[in-house]
Amino acid sequence: MCGISAILLGDPHATTAAIDLHESLYYLQHRGQDAAGIAVCQGGRVTQCKGLGMASKVFDDGRRATSEAMPGFMGISHLRYPTAGTSAASEAQPFFVNSPYGLSMSVNGNLVNAPDLARFLDHEARRHVNTDSDSELLLNIFAHALGELGKARANVDDIFTALREVYSRCRGAYACTAMLAGFGILGFRDENGIRPLCLGSRPSETLEGATDYGLASESIALVQLGFKEIVDVLPGQAIFLKKGGIPQFSQIVPRKSYSPDLFEYLYLARPDTWMDGISVHRSRQNMGLKLANRMRQVLGEEGIREIDVVIPIPEASILHLRTSNTAAATLATELRKPLSNAFVKNRYIYRTFILPGQKARQKSVRRKLSPIASEFQNKVVCLVDDSIVRGTTSREIVQMVKECEAKRIIVVSCSPEITHPHVHGIDLADPAQLLAHDRTLQEMTNLIQCHALVFQTLEDLKAACIEAADGKTEVHDFEVGVFCGQYKTPVPADYLERSSLLHGNKPTMRTDHQGDAGAVVVASSGPVNLPVPREALPDRAKLENNEDIR
Repeated sequence: MCGISAILLGDPHATTAAIDLHESLYYLQHRGQDAAGIAVCQGGRVTQCKGLGMASKVFDDGRRATSEAMPGFMGISHLRYPTAGTSAASEAQPFFVNSPYGLSMSVNGNLVNAPDLARFLDHEARRHVNTDSDSELLLNIFAHALGELGKARANVDDIFTALREVYSRCRGAYACTAMLAGFGILGFRDENGIRPLCLGSRPSETLEGATDYGLASESIALVQLGFKEIVDVLPGQAIFLKKGGIPQFSQIVPRKSYSPDLFEYLYLARPDTWMDGISVHRSRQNMGLKLANRMRQVLGEEGIREIDVVIPIPEASILHLRTSNTAAATLATELRKPLSNAFVKNRYIYRTFILPGQKARQKSVRRKLSPIASEFQNKVVCLVDDSIVRGTTSREIVQMVKECEAKRIIVVSCSPEITHPHVHGIDLADPAQLLAHDRTLQEMTNLIQCHALVFQTLEDLKAACIEAADGKTEVHDFEVGVFCGQYKTPVPADYLERSSLLHGNKPTMRTDHQGDAGAVVVASSGPVNLPVPREALPDRAKLENNEDIR
């Protein structure tokens, strides 16, 4: 799971693409907090800045993403949550290869046949891959296909032709943006539409009659930058934004299905996003309604009457509201029970789901949430969570509620039981670590140590999303392999074993040292770290709240 965006300004002499891309990262930050990066182009010269950490850190609150430090009329950006490879600084994106044409790429997704791709690139394509990231493999597959065309300069049709090789060789789920130096921006999406990508447009601010175009993982990143007429890139479809031109669409391969990842609506996406014609906020409201009906089926009317209060388990991140907040509100209304936000969030702790490492996730639970004891004491409480993955967070929360002397604890989940790994770009867990893997409902209840446990059904979850559509959506099914093991793409027999080994002994190469390096000029020999000239930085003495800058 990552966040990507791209922009092509209608004015080819404009230099502010990095400013817009940097702004877009703040609306996508929830999709990845491990690393951030931007690459822009002006006059055929590619400039990039990337590193470990959140966007505000990597770009020094925007001081490294200025038109002076990173001039460009077009560019791409990336926010990384690692699902393959390591957390090394070398795996921050966008990635760049100088041949052919000076090609940069940002990838959101996961490939399940990485070893096959690595062998092909090594033995046949003779291209060097410098990291463990499968995104670098995808970039080099595309670069190899472009190079095989044998042209000094490629046209748009050539780009679409080369892209067929990516779809032919790469197995998995992906949405990508790429930049060809001096030529334009490419966006494309896997043939099942599992990972999201959308396009928007707005009038140019600097050239009358011209139009800016933007691509992003979520519509909100475009809306907040003034883009309108937002459309989703379709499964198997590519779009090329040519310098000075209009968007050119091509159906590279026939769509196999139109199956967005159900986890996007359940957990990943911001509630103010529309994705594939479906309102994320409305889908989460519907989840609460359907979960209330499920509770009636499981607990019976007598069990419902005993409930004193409905309490959402909130998200501690400052980035956006969690599904449980929205769903709990509609659930409480449907059951005619009071709703209480009885957990206090620490707004300076990352989402535990997204933290790398199980130990870090466990340690952060009590730092993340603290209960208001009076809201629990001597009450039958219904705790609403969006999903239960490993169960460690839920068990710790139940223990805190017990310490508040609750009479009875009912835990309900907006998602069905998570029984299988998420192979399409979300690092959930090794199957053995999943709460619901090979366990009965009673065994799960005992492990969490609550009095009752209720899960949403898969059919109800899918219906909650379909019913939140605007009436124009083509989506009628979803990627749901994490709930049942039936994935939309074939998964190699050894993939889960390799994934399990990585979870058990995942490399943690990492350095948070940024030094004084700012923008990185990309040369044919690769990235060269150069400090941003002092004169390219804003005059700090003129900045508001100067006392806050150190």
